[in-house]
Amino acid sequence: MRIRIVDAFTDRPFSGNPAGVLLLDSFPEDAWLQSVAAEVNLSETAFAHPLPAGGEADWALRWFTPTTEVDMCGHATLATAHVLHTTGAATGTVRFAARCGVLGATAEADGTITMDFPTSPLTPVAVPDGLEKALGAEVVAVHDTGAHIGDLLVELRDETAVRSLAPDFAALKTMSSRGTIATAAAEHPGSGYDFVSRGFFPAVGIDEDPVTGSAHTALAPYWSARFGRDELTGLQGGARTGLVRTRLRGDRTLLGGRAVTVVEGELHA
Repeated sequence: MRIRIVDAFTDRPFSGNPAGVLLLDSFPEDAWLQSVAAEVNLSETAFAHPLPAGGEADWALRWFTPTTEVDMCGHATLATAHVLHTTGAATGTVRFAARCGVLGATAEADGTITMDFPTSPLTPVAVPDGLEKALGAEVVAVHDTGAHIGDLLVELRDETAVRSLAPDFAALKTMSSRGTIATAAAEHPGSGYDFVSRGFFPAVGIDEDPVTGSAHTALAPYWSARFGRDELTGLQGGARTGLVRTRLRGDRTLLGGRAVTVVEGELHA
């Protein structure tokens, strides 16, 4: 079977966030899916298979980190939609049936793919004991992001603080069920983005994820409320970065970005 590695939320290779993508006829046993994801060893590998015509979705979609299955993943959904459109397996809007519900992905004329995800609820919480020490930074505010992504959204004082983080991953592992999203407003107007973020997910086997689409279902409502605008652009990453365009639509968040296939090969398993 064909296996691909796709860099998502970027228009050039070796940037953005890489994801493995396998298109299947059906899902094999979970242990096989997990073994493939461990072998690929990227933050997520996406597995998809077509569904019968006439239903609420066109493809079934699942995502695995090297150690576990997750409820929601943006960049691997973008990567899967990119593969479907570039191989001719799908056109227009593709509907995916996933653990977090039905997700849409629409290919735009300029090559951007816009995804329709559920907006994550934000609940203010007290700063957990040890969080500032684990991050190595002063925390301005903390919000819980709900069950589907299971992260702590942590605002820091400025962009420099976010960019310079060198967390204690072992300490961060106990802070939330999935991860910690550190964020701040962009320091310079006109820089091409409105806010920055970095995502740390040691609890699911990923110390740092370069560009986390699902995190932007929480980042979008957080910063849209702050800036008073429904359309924003986020820059995420440390060594690798990518841009995510967000549009808040009430209980849905639209995430836009591009993707590039960098590896295509044959899986012998």
